[in-house]
Amino acid sequence: MTIPTITLNSGIEMPQLGFGVFQVPDDETTAAVTAALETGYRSIDTAAIYGNEVGVGRALAASGIARDELFVTSKVWIDDHGTDAALRAYDATLERLGLDALDLYLIHWPTPARGTYADTWRALERLLAEGRVRAIGVSNFEPDHLDHIASAHGIVPAVNQVELHPALQNRAVVAANAARGIATEAWSPLAQGAVLGEPAILDIAARHGKTPAQVVLRWHLQQGRVVIPKSTTPARIAENFDVFGFALTGEELAAIDGLERDGRTGPHPAQFNG
Repeated sequence: MTIPTITLNSGIEMPQLGFGVFQVPDDETTAAVTAALETGYRSIDTAAIYGNEVGVGRALAASGIARDELFVTSKVWIDDHGTDAALRAYDATLERLGLDALDLYLIHWPTPARGTYADTWRALERLLAEGRVRAIGVSNFEPDHLDHIASAHGIVPAVNQVELHPALQNRAVVAANAARGIATEAWSPLAQGAVLGEPAILDIAARHGKTPAQVVLRWHLQQGRVVIPKSTTPARIAENFDVFGFALTGEELAAIDGLERDGRTGPHPAQFNG
């Protein structure tokens, strides 16, 4: 199975389906990432604050998969905002992962009250200019945060990774991303399971002979988003990968679109300051 890719505004290709390791303990991460790679995933999303970059690195090293076939993302945490601190954080992330460079490096949260994300972005721009990372982006940025970066800096983020699922479709952010040529990546794409019992999703799943999770992931993919489901169960990891052999109709997509209820599972980016 060849995973579809999207072309980022930096010109590189990013797999549309990836594997996330949020809240996976480091001692479980190697097995989970190994199972994902054996299933066929080639994009792995981690972060410094997850505390499992070492576990990810072990799995990557042991996989035998060529580096240019992998797409690895990590993120700079809020305690390392600022130009110099972010540069040091990047070096530490590479060391934990055992890599020479990342494919994508993100600012994890804007933490607007701290007023430091613009300085942090300068560090990411420097890493990109030096060829030490292939693409740079942000996570949990609202439209006004994107505007601030755009007005102060020359490089537009390649990706904005935000909470996005049927219960929280983040439409203003998705529109702001699209207007700026920024790819939207969905974290918590299944709302931590909160949407899987929705009658509309159950009905669509029964119609296609698929699970509710597969239907929701397919909904994301057909709308052009990058999606990074997480699991530590090999069977579930494989199930989440099996989302390319069917397609939802326009009516089915609209039914899932109708499940929006501002059902946020994480903090609001405008209020989160660590």
